[in-house]
Formats: sequence, C-alpha cells, structure tokens
Amino acid sequence: MWENIEVALEKTPLDKLKKKPSEDNLGFGVHFTDHMYLSKWNREKGWHDSKICPYQDFQMNPASMVFHYGQAIFEGMKAYRGKDDQIFLFRPKDNFERLNTSALRMCMPRVPVDLVLKSLKALLYLDREWIPSAPGATLYIRPTMIGVDPILGVKPSDTYLFYIIMCPVGAYYPEGFNPTKIYVSDEYVRAVKGGVGQVKTAGNYAASLYMSEIAKKAGYTQVLWLDACEHKYVEEVGTSNIFFQIEDELITPPLGGSILGGITRDSVLKLAQSWGIKTVERPIAIDEVLAASKDGSLKEIFGTGTAAVISPVGELMYKNETYIINNGETGVLAQRLFTELQAIQNGYGADPDKWVVRVC
Repeated sequence: MWENIEVALEKTPLDKLKKKPSEDNLGFGVHFTDHMYLSKWNREKGWHDSKICPYQDFQMNPASMVFHYGQAIFEGMKAYRGKDDQIFLFRPKDNFERLNTSALRMCMPRVPVDLVLKSLKALLYLDREWIPSAPGATLYIRPTMIGVDPILGVKPSDTYLFYIIMCPVGAYYPEGFNPTKIYVSDEYVRAVKGGVGQVKTAGNYAASLYMSEIAKKAGYTQVLWLDACEHKYVEEVGTSNIFFQIEDELITPPLGGSILGGITRDSVLKLAQSWGIKTVERPIAIDEVLAASKDGSLKEIFGTGTAAVISPVGELMYKNETYIINNGETGVLAQRLFTELQAIQNGYGADPDKWVVRVC
C-alpha cells in the first residue's frame, strides 16, 4: 500500500488514537479520523512536504489571505465499506478533476490527481477501521485547498495548503431517505452566471446561510434557488442538484455557469438514460413546476448529491403557498436510483462505466 506513494508517513501514537463513535449516532461532520493528508504549495517549489500525519489543528497568521479574500475550495467524497468488507470509492478522479476546475477559477494551483488519489487510498487504508459498516453509514472525505499568504492585498496567494480530512457519517438529512421539505427563495439568490456558482468554493455556501436560516425557521430543510436575473428559473438546492419527473421526462436545469456540476447528477443522468428514461437538461421555470403539480403531471422531485445521494422532495413552499409532491411520499424513480447507486457504490451492483475504485 505504501509503495510509490511519494509522501511521508507520520502515524498517530497508539495511546493518542481517538475513541470511535457509536455507529448508531454518527451525525454528519462531527467526528474526525486519526489521520489526515497535508501538502504545501508555493511558486518556487510547487507541491512539496506532502505527508499523511495525525489529524491536527493549524496555526495560521491572522492576515492569511483565506480569511480576507476567500480563496478556499473543497470537494465532498465518500468511502464505502461494501461487498466482502471491501472499501470502495465512487468516481474519485472526477471529484479531483472538479477540484482542479474550481482551482483554475479561483486562481489556485491544480493538484496532481494521480498522486493525490494514491495518497487518499493510503490514508483510507491507515484509517480503515473508521469506515462504518452500519447500513447507509459511510466515511465522508473532505479535500480542501486554502490560500495562506499573510498579506492584506486583493490578489491571488503565492502559498497554499491542501489537505484531506475524513469523518464517519450517517444520513445527511435528519429525515434520512424520507421526503424533505424545500423552501423556494424568490428574494435572495445563490449565484449568477459569470460568477463562481459553478465551482465548489466556500463563499457560495456562506452566501446561502441567511436564506437557509429563514427556511429552517419556517420548518423547511433546504432552499431551492432561482436564477439571479429573473427569479424565474430553477437552479439548484443549497447542497444538491435538482430533478423533476414530469409526465415521461426527467428534467434537470442545464449547467450554464451558475450551477455546480454534480458527480451524482451526472451519474443519475447516465443511469436514467441506460434504463430508457427520457432525460432533458433545459431551463425550467418554477411556474412550470407548480403548474405540473396542480395538473398532476409532476410525478416526483428529488435532489442529488454526494452527501445525501438521492433526496426525495415531499413538499415545496413558494410565496407562502404549499405544494405537496407525490402525496409527500418517496417516488418510485427516486427509490430505484437510490437503491441502484448504493449497490454500485458498495460493490454489489453492475458497474459498466467503472465508477467504483477498490481501495482494499
């Protein structure tokens, strides 16, 4: 496992290893494994001092540019304990390639995908006992890059940290796989074309918090964002891409510069197409969705993302009016997609596109 990894290894002493949490109460993003991956970059050396080391705090200068100018990008991935107790990753190269797309947009260095993937596999092997075995539980993986020059000045940093941390998780939403309630925002917006909505940068999520708190106080789990110009066309949910099954079509908004290109979104499109379902990527107005809800042609709504995988939607709130979707129940297609994706991710399902990477 450690051959040709090209990174240093510093193990956590046995007497410093953490007590692992109960798999019955993992939460999401609360407990972190014993080790992490860490690498540095500057213009003279490129990526250097790469290592797998004990999970640790950073000591940073208060002027570090990430605090002031927001050069921070990240990814979300999962490791699965699946068939025959093997450990699997799902489309990890796609995540690291998307990280590099985010890096280019944010004037940050790209990571060497093959080396980082090898290092991630080694990290997972080292902390493999942290990967839960309970049904639906996984190990969430968070690759992150930040600019750390201690300079106050609006320009790209000349030094960066890239690190990977991991945490065992249960269901992302408290509802589990039960339908969620979504609040449609017609006042605040998440992103605009030409901005950074299509990259996974920290500021996008900070900008969503205020409206998310409003939705939460109203009893809703997430916000469905509309376009920034006309407040008319559906874009995405705060942590997911969105799909609508209307009549015999599965519709999702197109990637046009303000929507994150989700790995799960792409997987759902490919799976649905392989099943003979007509998939359409096109602008869809919120009024069209609500009209379809009223006339009965709207069969299902669901979100897609790494954290929740498939998140069925049972209710929409728009302009103080409630719309119940599919009688508030999980739809047949959402259930089928969830079951199939989980089977593939855990090594049980057919994998013609070779999405799954075995770790050990």
